[in-house]
Amino acid sequence: MAKVTVDGIEVEVPNGASVLQACEAAGVEIPRFCYHERLSVAGNCRMCLVEVEKAPKPVASCAFPVADGMKVFTDTEMVRRARRGVMEFLLINHPLDCPICDQGGECDLQDQAMAYGGDKSRYREEKRVVKDKYMGPLVKTIMTRCIQCTRCIRFTTEVAGTAELGATNRGEHMEVGTYVEKALTSELSGNLIDICPVGALTSRPYAFVSRPWELRKTDSIDVLDATGTNTRIDTRSGEVLRILPRINEDVNEEWLADRGRFAFDGLKRKRLDRPWLRQGGKLVPATWAEAFAAIAAKLKGMPGGRIGALAGDLVDVESALALKDLLAALGSDNLDCRTDGAAIDTSRRDFYTFNTSIAGIEDADALLIIGSNPRTEAPVLNARIRKRSVAGTFPVGVVGPRGMDLTYAQDWLGEGGATLKALADGTHRFCATLRAAKKPMLILGRHALTRADGAALLAVAWQIAAANNMLQAEWHGFNLLHRFGGQHGALDVGFVSGQPMAKMLSGGVDALWVLGADGLDLAAVPASTFVVVQGHHGEAAAARADVILPGAAYTEKDAAWVNTEGRVQLGYQAVPPPGEAREDWKVVRAASAALGKPLPYDTLEALRAKLVAGYPVFAQGDTLPRFVCTDTAGPAGDAAALRDDALLLPPGNYWQQDPISRASETMAECARTYAAPAALAAE
Repeated sequence: MAKVTVDGIEVEVPNGASVLQACEAAGVEIPRFCYHERLSVAGNCRMCLVEVEKAPKPVASCAFPVADGMKVFTDTEMVRRARRGVMEFLLINHPLDCPICDQGGECDLQDQAMAYGGDKSRYREEKRVVKDKYMGPLVKTIMTRCIQCTRCIRFTTEVAGTAELGATNRGEHMEVGTYVEKALTSELSGNLIDICPVGALTSRPYAFVSRPWELRKTDSIDVLDATGTNTRIDTRSGEVLRILPRINEDVNEEWLADRGRFAFDGLKRKRLDRPWLRQGGKLVPATWAEAFAAIAAKLKGMPGGRIGALAGDLVDVESALALKDLLAALGSDNLDCRTDGAAIDTSRRDFYTFNTSIAGIEDADALLIIGSNPRTEAPVLNARIRKRSVAGTFPVGVVGPRGMDLTYAQDWLGEGGATLKALADGTHRFCATLRAAKKPMLILGRHALTRADGAALLAVAWQIAAANNMLQAEWHGFNLLHRFGGQHGALDVGFVSGQPMAKMLSGGVDALWVLGADGLDLAAVPASTFVVVQGHHGEAAAARADVILPGAAYTEKDAAWVNTEGRVQLGYQAVPPPGEAREDWKVVRAASAALGKPLPYDTLEALRAKLVAGYPVFAQGDTLPRFVCTDTAGPAGDAAALRDDALLLPPGNYWQQDPISRASETMAECARTYAAPAALAAE
């Protein structure tokens, strides 16, 4: 450790730390544009100049290492003059368009010009003009505003792993762009908007929509993938206008995937905003009382064993528990939340959890990926894998389709069951790599378990983990990667018992309640089955419904969510549900009263008290103890039944994977933009 004195304050910092980091440790603010704590040091904006004792001139604190006994001064006349000079140079070519700039009110250049800049400029030359670059349907460019900090270049290269941005020319002729004009292909491209310190890169869907001081800000959780990214929802007049990430070092650091950031316009389209009843073969609008009366007329007196319920991928924990309690009151245990057909063993939590934890990826020293593309299934989690990969030796083996671009080096091992069998019995070449590692880990994609032999595949994956040093008393390297934010929580409350989904859909029940599975195809359900669909988007499930109950989307309710690593997090209501739609647990509670089986809670607090009492894991809000493996006994599947078929990735494109993103015009534009290049690449 080195002892450094900053403006008379003595601090200790690690050897090799920068002067800027020492100043931050002392609580002294240092202005900066190019420096970002998650990116490599560029040292090219010079705004962070400070004075160091015995140094002949100001030094760039971001790139200057500390030394024991060093004395740093951050507010001397030399420093003030240097910063004013730097700011004057930065503003020589910067356009005077703050009144129309979407960065206004959140602009680092504005803030630091006020705090550290001068009150006049000595330059009268014409300002430089730079042509705007096309970077796709999400990121809007006004490149004349660019101050060449190169944060965007370093982000795409180092974090996103798609080296698509760079600088051409030199000096005042330098321009940042994609060399050949094309849309950015990263699923993390929206983060460029956050890290740009000026208005050069802004949100194209948000352009000229509002000012930051007009917005109401609400903490939430992104549920459009299973990472559990912490977000902030900005609203005005009851409408979601943008979604930004919040910092959570253990989950998403400060990044957010593009689908979670930009798909929110789907919340306004194709919504279910009133109850509907099927009369004479047609769906007609109804009141809540009429809808509940129709449900009561069908379900009262029906044997419990003939009633079933399905919960979809975006269902919050409270609603899943409420529906489970309602069916229990009706005498039924026909429940299934695995609407994708995944053969998940719920007898132990570590069979379906990302046990290593997202932050734990950085401790691993080898990785095996089975039937998953983390880049499209969980882009923020994939960025953490890339971070570990570029930090040092980190062999990554992949079993699945050949040619996946995961943004980091990988070793393709094979495409199907034969490879998995060799890994399980120790005859595959990659086994030596895994056994030599101290903390190897395995990621199994949930979609891989939707095969007919999914239970066998799960059992074999566990055998691979057990045979290759992944299940230790101090380390749990087996990980199941879910795809959406409501999948893990429903498993935790036991929404899996009785008849499986396939049997219920084929006539195994006379009444079927479908919650939050808007995109589920119910065409095969017999005409005699009474179907209640509760959701927020009118997709395939609504077309087969006998009764439609409008629910609330994730931005429209206070709810608990569980991410793929088993972390319980809370999201809060940002806007009210549209029309007559209501929070899902309230709808279920009202229906229970109409059925003469009122549930024993009338408030969210009472429901959560029952949740915690029945499932203690929900008492640990936003904390995640490090999982260890004390029992290596595997899932119930028969490993010998595994077929040699190739593993397939989830169908469809990244941009349209859930009801909200499928209703989004922004995501539809992205799908059109990226579909053609993907089709050409496939050919």
